[in-house]
Amino acid sequence: MNFKHFTKVLLQWYPQNKRELPWRNTQNPYIIWLSEIILQQTRVAQGLPYFHNFLEKYPTVYDLAAAPTDDVLRMWQGLGYYSRARNLHACARQITQEFGGKFPDRYASLLLLKGVGTYTAAAIASFAYKEKVAVVDGNVFRVLSRYFGMTDDISSPDGKKAFQSLADKLIPKDVPDEFNQAIMEFGALQCTPKNPDCTICPLRQGCYARQHEMIDMLPVKIKKVKVTKRYFVYYHISCGEYILINKRDRKDIWEGLHDFPMEEVETLDTFELKKSVLMEKLKQFDAEIAYNPEIYFKHILTHQRIFSTFVKVQIALENLEILHQWGTENGWMLISRDAFENLGKPKLIVNYLNDKKL
Repeated sequence: MNFKHFTKVLLQWYPQNKRELPWRNTQNPYIIWLSEIILQQTRVAQGLPYFHNFLEKYPTVYDLAAAPTDDVLRMWQGLGYYSRARNLHACARQITQEFGGKFPDRYASLLLLKGVGTYTAAAIASFAYKEKVAVVDGNVFRVLSRYFGMTDDISSPDGKKAFQSLADKLIPKDVPDEFNQAIMEFGALQCTPKNPDCTICPLRQGCYARQHEMIDMLPVKIKKVKVTKRYFVYYHISCGEYILINKRDRKDIWEGLHDFPMEEVETLDTFELKKSVLMEKLKQFDAEIAYNPEIYFKHILTHQRIFSTFVKVQIALENLEILHQWGTENGWMLISRDAFENLGKPKLIVNYLNDKKL
């Protein structure tokens, strides 16, 4: 294996082809960490506005640590994988409380931070402190597997170790930061998941996958994700300018975000509004009900597919106090529409609220 040639080509390719991204022009570990957390499982085009918004509102780790959790979740709204936002906030507080506001400057120490795994720790260590430790993300898996013909399962512990070992052998001591950026950028722009243009690839002559017609077969990922389907019936209950809302707990998806009172049912096809438990409770109010079972919303998560419908309930203003009491008994909150707008919500709820057809 010609390791030196591979590394040399990538380092020559990178300066001429890299995208100009704000976190590449700094060695500030806070900015690098923020960008890496935002870009986990997120395209650069989608994550870039969030990065700018976070950095503007929270220019230092102290600012982020001092922010209320609800504010951080609201800033994150629409980006998905909300555990990242909770870990981001918890990590900021950990850095200010346990590390005096300074990020650890070694890979091993960075792994002690909340929500920081091997990839993020390697990115911070190499980009901010030039530590010789290789980053291995989806782009790196793809480039290494195709060029070197590695058929190890990237979802297995042994496979991940094999790729990390190879990457650590390739990374140069003098410019570990630039090499890590180069190989990730090469995977993002040149060695793409589908239909890469191998005719212009500077590594095409030594590429195992091209020589053996295995471009579409590498990398190997055997692990299958079991997907569960769930069905939610939401109750959008309004009383004047007030809305009854629910804050989701840590036992389920969307922890810490806000939605509406909800019933989970076996399937939307067999759901009957007249048999709804919540509808029985709502009979105590003078309510106007609007429900169209043919209008539903779908939201895709890694392990779940959520299908939901919405029941609109308008309650007369004279029943406000009774509604407030009933909501409190069930752990719900009665708040103004403006207050609800400022709270973090699942994308499914945002899509419903923004749907002009309703």
